[in-house]
Amino acid sequence: MLSHIQNSVFFKEFFRKSIHFVSLFIVILYYYFGKSFTLNFLTLVLCCFLVIEYFRVEKELKIPIVWKLYRSKEKDKLSGNIYFLIGSIIAISIFSKEVASAAILMTTFGDSAAALIGISYGKRWIKSLPDRAWEGVISEYLVNLAIGYLFLSNWIVAIIMASAATIVETLTYKLDDNLLIPLFSGIVGQIVLIVYLSL
Repeated sequence: MLSHIQNSVFFKEFFRKSIHFVSLFIVILYYYFGKSFTLNFLTLVLCCFLVIEYFRVEKELKIPIVWKLYRSKEKDKLSGNIYFLIGSIIAISIFSKEVASAAILMTTFGDSAAALIGISYGKRWIKSLPDRAWEGVISEYLVNLAIGYLFLSNWIVAIIMASAATIVETLTYKLDDNLLIPLFSGIVGQIVLIVYLSL
């Protein structure tokens, strides 16, 4: 059973991660309206968020409801949403539709699985890695693997992309994984896909 503190942390994290499910909307938008429209839309959204971040960080304004979703480490710097939007724009710009879509969803769903399962059921903590449980890491990898195969129908590419996304999320502390996961998983996925298709 979860303790009261664990429950509080879990539900706060669940609420934060549920917002990340907007990545589904991005992928749907990409498939139905195309690359150009999606990039223009995401750029517009990014500009709006940057305006909000200016007032939140520079002017220290507490935006109703939303401000509670930010972590303490995001108080004086850009939030993960900004980096996620930048990562999504990069992924859609330079990778194939399938690789970009998989990389974007790995960033959100894989990360969510790691956090929520780790908080709820984490018992085997990884030495030298604070706040990382094997239960969370394994859950993230399996979710990433399923996403990779769903979009690419290729186990080799899916395994490599899932591995890259999971490793980056697990080992990243100082930089923002919302930017690094779509970038690195997308790069290795695209390279492996090109090599595989050329054989």
